[in-house]
Amino acid sequence: MSEQSTPPNEIIIADDGSDHSTKQIIDCFSKSEKIPVKHIWQEDQGFRLAGIRNKAIRNTDCDYLIFVDGDVILHRDFVKDHIDERKEGRFITGSRVLLSEDETKRRLVTEDWKFRGLNYPAKNKLNGIRSCFLSRVFSKNNSGIYNVRGCNMSFWKSDLQEVNGFDEQFTGWGREDSDITLRMLNCSKTKLKLKFKAIQYHLFHNERERDAVSKNDRILNETISQNRKKAVIGLI
Repeated sequence: MSEQSTPPNEIIIADDGSDHSTKQIIDCFSKSEKIPVKHIWQEDQGFRLAGIRNKAIRNTDCDYLIFVDGDVILHRDFVKDHIDERKEGRFITGSRVLLSEDETKRRLVTEDWKFRGLNYPAKNKLNGIRSCFLSRVFSKNNSGIYNVRGCNMSFWKSDLQEVNGFDEQFTGWGREDSDITLRMLNCSKTKLKLKFKAIQYHLFHNERERDAVSKNDRILNETISQNRKKAVIGLI
């Protein structure tokens, strides 16, 4: 993060139940990082992304929050792009480049995190083009709630508090990002689908089990039918 052209004020690592070896890595990282690092942990009780995100939100005084996953590499202007595009009453969703399995292995071995042009094996490589001109043309406000990437989102903390954060009814993989998007829209917030800026590269890995999608779809459908604005189980 210290290599970002606009570094964040702090880094919060939201840890959903990792063991002590992860804490040792984070402690080592914290000592080498110039930016303050907070390690927020919760007990392993299955996939509880909404819960650990809420715990992280409670543990920061920053007024604008950028969410990323632990399996992505950030363009050096990633933070800058989110900050430059923030506006009152707006939240931002971005895209990602999906690196191939072989390319992911190569990068992990060589520790080469610089991406030059589009000469690397990946899906959605157009998402790796950073252009302020193209971004102005193709970035649009929209009301879509699906295909939202929680690994590339940003919000005002006050807006997250208004919708009571992420809904911890969602456990297992899926739909918590669609749910908070819908509740933000129900509270008259604007969603910016940011293109050709806020670039990130997703490392290949096997997908998580998706056996909770049907349950989570039912919760999302309740949010839709009830025009829900606040999380049922959220920040407070």
